[in-house]
Amino acid sequence: MNSPSKQSLDNPLLQEWTGAYGLPPFAQIDASQFAPAFEVALAQHVAELDQIAQQSAAPDFANTMAAFDRSGRLLTRIETVFYSLAASATSPEMQAAQRAMAAPLAAHNNRVYMHQGLFKRVDALYQQRQALGLSAEQLRLLERVHLDFVRAGAKLEPAAQARYARVMERLAELNTQFAQNVLGDESSYRLVLSNDADLAGLPDFVRASAAQAAAERGLAGQHVITLSRSHIVPFLTFSERRDLREQAWRAWVGRGEAAGDTDNRAIAQEILTLRNEQARLHGHSCFADYALADTMAGTREAVAGLLDKVWQPALAAAELEREALQAMMLSMGHEFTLEAWDWRFYAEKVRKARYDLEEAEVKPYFQLDSMVEAAFDCAGRLFGLRFEFKPEVAGYHPDVKVYEVKDADGSLRGIFMQDNFARSSKRSGAWMNALRWQARNGMDCLPIIQNNNNFAKGAPGQPALLSFDDARTLFHEFGHGLHGLLSDVEFERLSGTQVLRDFVELPSQIFEHWMSEPEVLKKHARHYQTGEVIPDALLAKLKAAELFNQGYETVRYTASALVDLAAHSLSDAQGPDVVDFEAKAMAAYGLPAAIGMNHRMTHFQHLFSGSSYASGYYVYMWAEVLDCDGFDAFVEAGNAFDPQVAARLRACILSTGNSSEPGAAFRAFRGRDAVVEPMLKSRGLLPA
Repeated sequence: MNSPSKQSLDNPLLQEWTGAYGLPPFAQIDASQFAPAFEVALAQHVAELDQIAQQSAAPDFANTMAAFDRSGRLLTRIETVFYSLAASATSPEMQAAQRAMAAPLAAHNNRVYMHQGLFKRVDALYQQRQALGLSAEQLRLLERVHLDFVRAGAKLEPAAQARYARVMERLAELNTQFAQNVLGDESSYRLVLSNDADLAGLPDFVRASAAQAAAERGLAGQHVITLSRSHIVPFLTFSERRDLREQAWRAWVGRGEAAGDTDNRAIAQEILTLRNEQARLHGHSCFADYALADTMAGTREAVAGLLDKVWQPALAAAELEREALQAMMLSMGHEFTLEAWDWRFYAEKVRKARYDLEEAEVKPYFQLDSMVEAAFDCAGRLFGLRFEFKPEVAGYHPDVKVYEVKDADGSLRGIFMQDNFARSSKRSGAWMNALRWQARNGMDCLPIIQNNNNFAKGAPGQPALLSFDDARTLFHEFGHGLHGLLSDVEFERLSGTQVLRDFVELPSQIFEHWMSEPEVLKKHARHYQTGEVIPDALLAKLKAAELFNQGYETVRYTASALVDLAAHSLSDAQGPDVVDFEAKAMAAYGLPAAIGMNHRMTHFQHLFSGSSYASGYYVYMWAEVLDCDGFDAFVEAGNAFDPQVAARLRACILSTGNSSEPGAAFRAFRGRDAVVEPMLKSRGLLPA
């Protein structure tokens, strides 16, 4: 094997990145370079940690905590590129590298947080933390890092630590395989629409995106529906071919469930088994108790209490919606039982009849580029930010756009990378990640923040058109992006979105509110062909229909959150058969089959592609309580862009990262704790 010095000369991952803004040299990177680069970076990090632990000076904040926060910079730099490419621009070679590195990277994390010499110094500082004269942010770092060590097993006995390490390494392998299996099912599926009968009912924008998907798959002249949400949902909404709707729906909800190389059933079961063992090693009876101990909610009872407030009202609302859909079916002479592949189709018919509103009328006003400009404009009006496209700066794929972000005073605030389109080499969903976190602590790092979406491309020469929900997703992820870009903290561990999981969705969800503000739409929602501003009459119809089908959407989300909590509340040593468990749990809760869940367990990546949202899918609703109440501060001010409220939002929420306790951060912004009524009102679930 090459020596580290030789590897450094040959491997771009180990060289100084001298390109624009210190971005990775994407064009020079290939999958084979990651394993040798990680070998060097892991060894370097261990040496840095040993140096901190073995120094003769007594522990103090500077020589232990600040030094620990600075350590591992090379490793972090390589990891961020590795995981970004694995999610957004993967390949068979990249997937093989990801599988090969899963256990070694988990083993390194174990080595860091079970480093007894290092933990001894951290623990000594923690025990005397109130007498050290630390700033609020320094104290927060000490408390968070100490908790990181404890939750990673630093206080376990040696035999338990050894077992814990093996559990975490195996979980890392399983999480990686689960995610790759879902991508395998998604990227391999194609519903080919080969004639006019197959295209029946599909509007021009659906046909255009299906034609583009076919061309990208070597089927020029045909139409293809993929399992990307931006393809499957419009198809289920408009296709008059009930047989094809059923076929597409079964493929969508069956991801990860079919026997073969992409079967996730045994993988999910083993993950649940190992998570319960992880929790027992920490003294908890179930994984949910372990996971929720470090959240705003704190307990299973608090999570269940929130979900219970929503579940029965949502079921009642959905039943009224089902009755309306069934009546529509009968009026059309369709005398069969409403099934899950029918709901969106007939809901669109009811919406048209009730509000004179249909998706095909709305979508031409929501051109992707215009909605991006709307998000940028809102960030400018609220926080003084300006986004400047840099076409000469290359990302990792031609779809990626790179922007300089300037603050109100003209200073460089950070770099924003946006990757908006679905492709077979990219995982589904939408997410934000950082290629570099904002921090100071001896380096003054500008953040490099990335947004990923999975929108369908239009036909060649035609713009991508978004649904109303797509536009909301774009604003949601951009809210996460602002959380990363506006971070203003000293220490990397506390930067940006590295906050408690049920707080992280507050910045993203509160930003969604501006997408539907009439003054934003009147400025940016313009017909892609005529340039006509969205008419007042159409805005009025959108407003009138804003609660339409909310019972359906709320039931689907809450069902997934309930299944997550139930599965991770099991105390059995052996995890369940996830398909059987899901079916029994949903039967017990009374989930209507015609509604279903947002995510079934065999493709529930929030839960099984990693642990961040395990026992935590509830966080979107928890944060919705915060975001609805938080946006009411602007409503009460009488101006969605009120400068004083916006300044508080930036200062108390967006810039502070994890440097303050989240409940205190919200109270500093709002002046009090959040109340649940604005969220219930926004979903139409308050009693009349």
